[in-house]
Amino acid sequence: MLSSIERPDRRAVARSLPCFASPTGSYRTGSERDVRQSHFARLLSGLIGLLVLSGCHQQDAPITSSPPPHRTSITALIWAPDWPEQMLQIAAEFSKLNPDVQVDVQFMIGNSVEENIKPRVAAGTLPDLLSVNPNAYSAELADQRVLADVSQTSAWTNMLAPLKRDWTSRRGKGFGISGGVATTMIYYNREMFEKAGIDKLPANFDEFLRVCAQLKRAGFTPLMLNGAFPNMLGNGPFASGFANNVIAHEPNWKSKMAEGTLDLDTPEVADIFARMALLPERGYVQASFMATGYDDGMRLFKEGKVAMAFQGSWAAGLLLHGNRFAVGVFIPPWNKRGEQVVPVLGSETGFAVCETPNKAAAMRFLEFIAGKGFPILQRKRHNISPFQQHAETAVSDPEIADYTNTVSRYLITASPYYSTLPSNTLESLHGLMQDVLLKKMSPRQAAKRLDESVKNEAKMHYK
Repeated sequence: MLSSIERPDRRAVARSLPCFASPTGSYRTGSERDVRQSHFARLLSGLIGLLVLSGCHQQDAPITSSPPPHRTSITALIWAPDWPEQMLQIAAEFSKLNPDVQVDVQFMIGNSVEENIKPRVAAGTLPDLLSVNPNAYSAELADQRVLADVSQTSAWTNMLAPLKRDWTSRRGKGFGISGGVATTMIYYNREMFEKAGIDKLPANFDEFLRVCAQLKRAGFTPLMLNGAFPNMLGNGPFASGFANNVIAHEPNWKSKMAEGTLDLDTPEVADIFARMALLPERGYVQASFMATGYDDGMRLFKEGKVAMAFQGSWAAGLLLHGNRFAVGVFIPPWNKRGEQVVPVLGSETGFAVCETPNKAAAMRFLEFIAGKGFPILQRKRHNISPFQQHAETAVSDPEIADYTNTVSRYLITASPYYSTLPSNTLESLHGLMQDVLLKKMSPRQAAKRLDESVKNEAKMHYK
């Protein structure tokens, strides 16, 4: 029987829009049959007389109606590729409880958070609240007073201590609130593995290739690859490749990258791209994989058309539930035989407040997202909560909690790729990976281009 990971003793998982009611009133319907007609006539005559006397002054009468209450409108620009409905619900619930604030939710598009932020920074058209990644680029925006310091919020106080380091700038500013604990894994269809006769999960890349071959011989497509959504190529095979081929052998990689002295034009980095290209070359991924986007890939796995999906903890709610088959997870074995695997573990994309005139209202919305609104998000995603308190009400899966607890005990872990590379290099990397998969570029050429990009960012002091 397959065991996803060597489990420790399971511990408890750590820890509408505004409604407008039509006004109603009471009225009396009793008829006054006993009132004399003459008396009514006298009353009517007197009323007409009063109206005549007051008519000449009516235009000068002051308007006594009270002014409508002030309502602040804030804009939120959010990265939510798999939970847009939940974000809209969070905004609606917030406005219901805070009728003085209206939230206009807009969603990021494209392949990365940064490519949505940079044009707005340049144009000076930033929203009041937005999604950001825990990386040097976002930290620099905080030090430049583009992003507000959120370290005095309840959300920051409640965030897990290890995550706060990811969200603190060089000048000590807390520039965002994490959306969850992020780790990557391979989800697998237990039924397909059993039918293919696989009784042991792969512990290194060679064993992983043998598992793929065994699945293919059994008539299954081994792995889903998001060729049309390079964000997941980065979070998946690239991040695990960088973790095991670079970070595992260079403890000072981060400082060297910042200084421009980390050499990435190496056979080890070329191997990261080569392994990515090897999977489709051997027929281990789905047909038309370069046209497969984020949602398409999820559907392929859930419909039982592929045996494995390289995904993150943020996808647990969708990939573990509502299937006709049982699903397991294991650490991506991108390590060489005889070497300890290096898992990816860090912080998910989170939320920040911009230095705008509506900062106070945006801070209130941030507190709501991290407080009463967070269960709305978690009920869809089942990711690992980034907060200390109220964890007992958080929705997460025991299997994902066990997995996260296990990888957190490894001596060496790597951050997600969006926290590892300079922001401009992220955009360059997306094209490099796709070019390698399309055979427009060799793995060695891609490694050389990656090296040039990282060193140029260091030289120009870009983040």
